[in-house]
Amino acid sequence: MKDQTSMQLKTDKMIARKEDGVGWLIFNNPARRNAVSMAMWEAVGEAMADFEADDSIRVVVMTGEGDKAFVSGADISEFAENRNSAAAEERYNEASAQAHRGMTGLSKPLIAMVQGYCIGGGVAVALAADIRIAADDTQYAVPAARLGLGYGYAGLNTLVSLVGPAMAKEIFFTARRFSAEEALAIGLVNRVVPVDQLEEVVKEYTTMIKENAPLTIRAAKATVKEVLKDPEKRDLAALDAMIKSCFDSEDFTEGRTAFMEKRKPNFKGK
Repeated sequence: MKDQTSMQLKTDKMIARKEDGVGWLIFNNPARRNAVSMAMWEAVGEAMADFEADDSIRVVVMTGEGDKAFVSGADISEFAENRNSAAAEERYNEASAQAHRGMTGLSKPLIAMVQGYCIGGGVAVALAADIRIAADDTQYAVPAARLGLGYGYAGLNTLVSLVGPAMAKEIFFTARRFSAEEALAIGLVNRVVPVDQLEEVVKEYTTMIKENAPLTIRAAKATVKEVLKDPEKRDLAALDAMIKSCFDSEDFTEGRTAFMEKRKPNFKGK
């Protein structure tokens, strides 16, 4: 029997649950192709903070409810209420920024399970993940140039680091839709699988990750993050401390012992 618990969030348009060491975060607004409201952004930040603090959670998966969309951007229907002034826009932006800090700041592996449309803000959500596994029916676009929106440095920097400057320019300049095959070819996603195999493949990944040494994974994720920074901003001392903690850990002893005994290791993250 699976060990599953649900998290109580302030909106039912986000679902968060914990299942056998995996945190699941589901954008639950299928009537609007999982467009994100302010309340949903607030719930993302809340859920990510909980997943981060829970040592039993080894990996987190983000996905959208239904088969039509992962996330299709902001929920325009609430603009008149929650984005109708500079002050309201500032509150909305802070909720969105807090959510993105929760996603990008998560020390544990974050997987985006992408299906259907992944548009605008949905691409930004997917880019916050460490690994993107997509169904073969997915479509991607950043339509900012059709709306007159400006994109900040952080989002474009992440995109450029994945697909390169030339493709990042094409994505923004044309605002066209990219197929799953194109997304895979340019490095926007890690893997494309048939729609009916998507959840199975994602669960295979979560199993592989949660059975590996958490301290090693955390150090690797932190190191990659530092590599992408400007050299003068890298905290190499912090990385050295994390790597040292791996060698001083009970998990390192367990890994060596399990290897010698030809059995699967049982890592505790200690």
